[in-house]
Amino acid sequence: MSGIINVFLLLAVLICISKAQLRESKQSCLCRSVRDSIMKNSRQRDIQIYPATMFCNKVEIVVTTSNGRRYCLNPDKKAVQDLVLDMM
Repeated sequence: MSGIINVFLLLAVLICISKAQLRESKQSCLCRSVRDSIMKNSRQRDIQIYPATMFCNKVEIVVTTSNGRRYCLNPDKKAVQDLVLDMM
């Protein structure tokens, strides 16, 4: 009887570990929300493009303004793609 309980406990621990790893991998992206365009009247100091990785399966574009604010842009929008091309 104790052998069956040990097997179930081992399975429960393995499930908890695998769920925790999945939860961690979802939190590795920098951008939790994205904007479709740049903020009006803001000057971009820096644009960083992060490619998709095994930790975050999305391309992320992070803009830093001249006053230090940071926000993420939607890389699928044409206006964002044009902005990135202009900055390069």
